[in-house]
Amino acid sequence: MIIGIGNDLIEIERVKRACEKEAFLARCFTEKEIELFGKKPSSLAGNFAVKESVAKAFGTGFRKFEAGQIEVLRDELGKPYVNLYGDAKEMYDMLKGKCIHVTITNTKELASAVVILEG
Repeated sequence: MIIGIGNDLIEIERVKRACEKEAFLARCFTEKEIELFGKKPSSLAGNFAVKESVAKAFGTGFRKFEAGQIEVLRDELGKPYVNLYGDAKEMYDMLKGKCIHVTITNTKELASAVVILEG
């Protein structure tokens, strides 16, 4: 059963500029994300769009948890997946989440993500 849907569209350049500030990078992305995608603005923008989409699928926005508690990685085929930590994981458990489906797409200027929260 679908218990939440979220989507987001963001300008890659905007995320690139924000990530020039260490505080933003450290607050919004996990160490693993920074290690894997720190030099790829389009990937960081896609990840940020996923984080926003997860917050929308939860129905809370970022009021109950922080963006850095949502980690977006890729499997061996490049498919994105989400790991949750702290308050974000607690929210997922409270909603009785079973699976988070994720898709990311980008153009030269924009990154977009869609999340379906299954329970």
